[in-house]
Order: sequence, then C-alpha cells, then structure tokens
Amino acid sequence: MAFEKLTNSIHDLNDNIRDLAKSSAEYYKLDLYKKIIMGVISLVNMMLLGFICLIALFFISIAVALAIGTALEKPSAGFYIVGGFYILVFALIWFFGKKPIQKIILIKSSRTFFND
Repeated sequence: MAFEKLTNSIHDLNDNIRDLAKSSAEYYKLDLYKKIIMGVISLVNMMLLGFICLIALFFISIAVALAIGTALEKPSAGFYIVGGFYILVFALIWFFGKKPIQKIILIKSSRTFFND
C-alpha cells in the first residue's frame, strides 16, 4: 500500500514537472512574442517620424535655398550652399558619428526589449 502511494506520488510529481515545463515554455514564447512586437512597433514609429521629419527638412531646405538665392541674386547659389552644407553634415556623421549613433540605438533598443 505504501509502495503504491509512493509510486503514485512519483507519477504525480513527474506529471506536475511536465506541466510546469510546458507552461513555462508557453510563457516564454508569449513573452518573446510581446518583446518582438514591441520592438517592431517602436521601429515602425521611428520610421514614420523619420519620414515626416525628412519631408519637413526637404521643404525647409528648399525654402532656405530660395532665400539664400534671392539674397545673393543668383538662384542657383542658394541650392549649392544648402547642398554643400548637407555634404558637410554627411562627412561629419560619416567620420565622427558612427560610434555615438550605435550607442544610442543599442541603449534605446535594449530599453524597449528588456524593460516591461
């Protein structure tokens, strides 16, 4: 009789361990799904905001180029000056901005991924 109770207890323990492992696996799947979706949502939001800012920058650049061209009485000069400014900004980011940009992206993405 005691041996049957011990055997049943061992079988129940084995079943409970399997159920725990199964529910833990399901929990981690749901948690991973949630974190991936939060990352995707964050990425889409940043892309949308970046696109809107890019369009605004485009129109502001045209306005500034036209204003400079009018002030210098040469319409094309304004566009050359604005283009040169953007080439300068590009060169500065190319040479000095890679590490800070990587650091910012890693910090923001890790906050999104690991904090709930």
